Amino acid sequence: MIPVAAWFIVSAALFATGLYGIMTTRSSIKILMCVELLINAAHVNFAAFAGYHQDPGGLVFVLFGIAIAAAEAAVGISIFLNLYRLKGSADVSIVRALKG
Repeated sequence: MIPVAAWFIVSAALFATGLYGIMTTRSSIKILMCVELLINAAHVNFAAFAGYHQDPGGLVFVLFGIAIAAAEAAVGISIFLNLYRLKGSADVSIVRALKG
């Protein structure tokens, strides 16, 4: 059995990669993918704790989280596709220009 600390390292690496991607990129699709990495880091933690404590409650949270992440991705992609259709670019700085 893989120790829980190894799963935490994997989760921290996923979270750090997602956070770095959000902070450094301007492409809306890449930002959406990095948000998915952040969510998957939380799922890895839930699954690791569920396995460590022999409690399936964490896996239930993971299943609901996957469903919510799929809905979030669908809504995000539809928003960014409409933005691209209207403005011709998927750059995040355009979203700031749409305010107010």
